[in-house]
Amino acid sequence: MKFDVRYYLVAILFILFDLETAFFFPWGVAMRDLGWQGFITMMVFIAEFAVGFWYIWKRGALDWE
Repeated sequence: MKFDVRYYLVAILFILFDLETAFFFPWGVAMRDLGWQGFITMMVFIAEFAVGFWYIWKRGALDWE
């Protein structure tokens, strides 16, 4: 049985972004202990996450046809 390549691309992107969002929970739990350095580091991570999501959205990787 053959599958379209886009199926695998969407699956890989889902796993990638699912794993990235898994970093949000421990950060939220330890927020008070991390201080400003931890806050700024996580804001950089969120910015990279948003840029990556925007990039794949503009490339059309999330479009089903």
